[in-house]
Amino acid sequence: MKDLEHLHSWNANWRDLRVVVLGLGVTGFSVADSLAELGCKVLVIAETADVELIDILDVIGVEHIVGEDASGVPQGLIDFKPELVVTSPGLKPDHVLIDWAARGSIPIWVDIELAWRLRDKTSKVAEWIAVTGTNGKTTTVQMVEAMIRKGGFRVASCGNIGTPILDAIRDPEGFDVLVVELSSFQLHYVKHIEPFASAVLNLADDHLDWHGSFQAYADAKAKIYENTKFACVYNINDLATEKMVENADVLEGARAIGFTTGLPGRSQVGFVEDLLCDRAFLDDRANSALEIATLEDLSNIGVLTPHLMANAAAATALARSFGIQPAEIRQALIEFRLDAHRIELVGEYGGVRWIDDSKATNPHAASASLNSFERVVWIVGGLLKGVDLSDVIQKYSSRFSTAIVIGKDRQPVLESLAANAPECQIIEISDSDQVMHDAVKAAKNSAKPGDVVLLAPAAASMDQFRDYADRGNQFADQVRIQMEQI
Repeated sequence: MKDLEHLHSWNANWRDLRVVVLGLGVTGFSVADSLAELGCKVLVIAETADVELIDILDVIGVEHIVGEDASGVPQGLIDFKPELVVTSPGLKPDHVLIDWAARGSIPIWVDIELAWRLRDKTSKVAEWIAVTGTNGKTTTVQMVEAMIRKGGFRVASCGNIGTPILDAIRDPEGFDVLVVELSSFQLHYVKHIEPFASAVLNLADDHLDWHGSFQAYADAKAKIYENTKFACVYNINDLATEKMVENADVLEGARAIGFTTGLPGRSQVGFVEDLLCDRAFLDDRANSALEIATLEDLSNIGVLTPHLMANAAAATALARSFGIQPAEIRQALIEFRLDAHRIELVGEYGGVRWIDDSKATNPHAASASLNSFERVVWIVGGLLKGVDLSDVIQKYSSRFSTAIVIGKDRQPVLESLAANAPECQIIEISDSDQVMHDAVKAAKNSAKPGDVVLLAPAAASMDQFRDYADRGNQFADQVRIQMEQI
């Protein structure tokens, strides 16, 4: 078996290494394609796969077992005798193929690990800025990317979003910086990376069904700080993230940099009245601060919420760690726009605002939305992923005028609302092909001037919708259709 510890460069001898790739989505294909280019012997195993991708595998000489033949532990996998498995990060640690590889002492990587080892393919070797957290990852990564681009550097967002990271490291022109969004699934499998800067934005219950416990979930997130070279960015308002930095084995010289929606202390980024300020990356940080942007600048992005302010502060800390100047960061923020379905104003009718935050797929994200509005008609529910909504319901119960409950896992939501928000009107929407039509109709009949109708389901969407975007689009469509009927 080849010694994988010597494989830390594109120019190392990867030839004839026997690698199994689990999954054939966009990421799985990029893994298989990269390994084939290196001269590895590659076998792809996927229960579902695009026919066009399978045809390309045939062209580049990659073996594959797909469809029903990929169930269980295929004999073809056993006969292949792999020396390495590169898995889709979505496969749980107790998946039959992961378990088979682990019992056989076969190393298990994800594309992130492979990309780190291959990052020197071009003469321009990018620094990595790594971001994780329960919520806000994508927005923060996109902000950092925009800021660094304003600074004149060639940059790409990748990892859990954007370009597959193996495609980024194989780009012929190379990049100065890769801003890498990392999920807890990816971090669970990552063995070693060395980010220039890293951040955990926040930590709350999520994906407990995948990790098995909150501690295992937190431990996965904390791995992002390991071996950080320059700046470990943490959330002043989330003690767990600070503890992660304190416990991390970082490289010599790495600094702890806090971000906050309140007043920044020394080595922090935060807000002084209506100004976003840096007290971390300047010589006289004990006595002064650099003005970065105003709240008015941030309000151009979208609905100005504490969550958006926190994301902007975290992104600023990461960009400043790389030397991006305040004026460049401000201009990037002025021009930045949120992706759809992230606290997005659909419209205002009769004094009622309709907000689409379908991306709020867990309680922590929903909490960020609920914290932004005083009186709410809340559309909630879906697939709960093993989490309990009781804490968020209890915390914001005084803000609910009505709760409209949708989704497969309605019963625990209904019980929690009854126990923790007894004065809230509760409306249950039964399963049907018209679930969003019925939910919007119920909200229209319940909302009063000054209310916000908030789609922040605190749950995944795949029980009744294709994904969170489909859920948000159906909400927006129904709002516009039904409001025109008033």
